[in-house]
Amino acid sequence: MQRRRVKRMLIGAFAASAVLLDAGAAAAQAAASNEQVAITTPPAGSAAWVEDESLGRALPDPATADAPAVAAFFAGLSEAEQDRLAEVYPLVVGNLDGVPVALRYRANRIAVSEEVERARERAADHRLSPVERAAASVRADDTERLLKPGRQILAFDPRGRGLVSEAYGDLATADRISVLVPGSDADLAHFDQTTDPLRSVTGMARALLAEEHRQSPGTRTAVIAWTGYVTPSGLGPDAVTSRLAEAAAPRLLRLLAGLRETGSATLPPTLFCHSYGSVVCGTAAPSIHGSAPADVVVFGSPGMGVQTSAELGPGVRVWATRNPTDWIGNVPYLEFGGFGHGADPTTQEFGAVEVSSLGSNGHTGYFADGTQSLHNFGSIALGDYGDVTRRQP
Repeated sequence: MQRRRVKRMLIGAFAASAVLLDAGAAAAQAAASNEQVAITTPPAGSAAWVEDESLGRALPDPATADAPAVAAFFAGLSEAEQDRLAEVYPLVVGNLDGVPVALRYRANRIAVSEEVERARERAADHRLSPVERAAASVRADDTERLLKPGRQILAFDPRGRGLVSEAYGDLATADRISVLVPGSDADLAHFDQTTDPLRSVTGMARALLAEEHRQSPGTRTAVIAWTGYVTPSGLGPDAVTSRLAEAAAPRLLRLLAGLRETGSATLPPTLFCHSYGSVVCGTAAPSIHGSAPADVVVFGSPGMGVQTSAELGPGVRVWATRNPTDWIGNVPYLEFGGFGHGADPTTQEFGAVEVSSLGSNGHTGYFADGTQSLHNFGSIALGDYGDVTRRQP
């Protein structure tokens, strides 16, 4: 009984700290939040895909095939065969790591178009309630934005709140690739933020790519805005446990494995992990292996699920920052009975490289123009470590 009471107190302390220090809207979110259902199964169409024998050989099972096997399979197909699979099974091809990125873009354009059509039909169906029709209309509008010319949708899954990832730059030829892993409330509806772009993962990705080009115009870079997992909703119970991060980590690792097969970059991608996204990165980190350590940058972090960076294994090099006005700094940094996310990554004891975020404000201001955090993020992404400004005591 005493143990359960302590757990409830910890959850209350975490949520109360965040609610009191964030905007009033966050309080409303916390009150309305509920536990999310993680998506861990292959996308729709996978059952029919596995049974398809039209090519005279088995298609790679989305549930079990690794990225090298998928890449080898598609390398053996003609362009016509690839296009046919994308047209018949757009959700499978568009979400399968190891598939050539250009083919994934084409497949996802088909999948997005089909989702827009489905949502428009629901919005016009008078058998549905006004609330359901309005929700369908909003879903159609959110999805249709992904069809704008020039967008490179790397993954799209309309289940639940909607998972979507987008690539900026040329993944196939980039020498340096970065992956942005967002925190709570990242989904299809919040993928694009027009009034405050830096609150969305796409805004962060565009800002990072622009900073890389500013610092090193001749370097071929690409950035992925990765909303490839079900994130916590608001500041509810999911935000204080690692349950969704544990479901997300294998998906992030498959993305990284796919990039090794379909790109030309010899160095591992740099991970930029915001807020709860740093819990995802911390969960995945021990399984990241390569010839060189992968850079993992955490900002606005509630913790990475460990007490020191050494626990994350030799495959990663951790960089951390948090500005003084970020409310996350007032959340209890602890882990007890499955609640909380461990030590503060910005402390000296944690062992990460502490970098400056001078000029940034709040929980989402790290990519604002002119901030030291954006400059440092660009330098880390480019591997220009000597140009990184350390945090002063």
